[in-house]
Amino acid sequence: MAAIIGAGTWYLVKPKFAELEKVEQQETQLRETFETKQRKIANLDAYKAQLEEMRRSFGAMLRQLPNRTEVANLLNDISQTRVASGLEEELFQPQGEITKEFYAEIPNKITVVGTYHEMGSFVSGVAALPRIVTIDQVEIRPAAGGNRRNRGNEAPGELRMQALAKTFRYLDEDDEAGQ
Repeated sequence: MAAIIGAGTWYLVKPKFAELEKVEQQETQLRETFETKQRKIANLDAYKAQLEEMRRSFGAMLRQLPNRTEVANLLNDISQTRVASGLEEELFQPQGEITKEFYAEIPNKITVVGTYHEMGSFVSGVAALPRIVTIDQVEIRPAAGGNRRNRGNEAPGELRMQALAKTFRYLDEDDEAGQ
C-alpha cells in the first residue's frame, strides 16, 4: 500500500519538480540581468561625466575646423609657414573638396624645394597652426636641375618634397541641406 501511495505521490509531484527547475533557471537569468543593470546604474554618474567630457572635447575639436570663410586664411597661413621656413614653392594646387559625414576634407597638392631642415621647420610650423592640417602622401627626393639657389646649378643638399596638405572644415547647416 505504501508503494502505491509513493508511486501516486511521485506522479503528482514529478511535474512540479520540472516546473521548479524551470523557475530556478529563470531566477538565475533574472538575477544576472539585475546585477548587470545594477552595475550600469552604479556607474551612471561616471558615464554621464565621461559623456560630458567627450562633448566638450568634440566641441574643442570642432572649433579647430575652419568654417567656409576661414579656409582661405588657413591656406594663406600654410603658405606663410612655407615662406618662413625658407622653402621655395613649385606647386600649391587646391584639389576638389571631399565631403564626409559632418566635415569636408580640403586637399592641396604641394611641391616645395629646400633643405632637410627647412622642410622639418615647415612641417613643424604646419603642426603648430591653430587649425587641423595634416600632411599626407609625402615623397622627398633630391632636387634635380635648375633650382632656386644657384640658378641652374644644383645646390648640394637640396630636396624636393611633394605632399598632400589636407585641412578640414565643419559642414554647416547650408552644406548639410545641400547634401
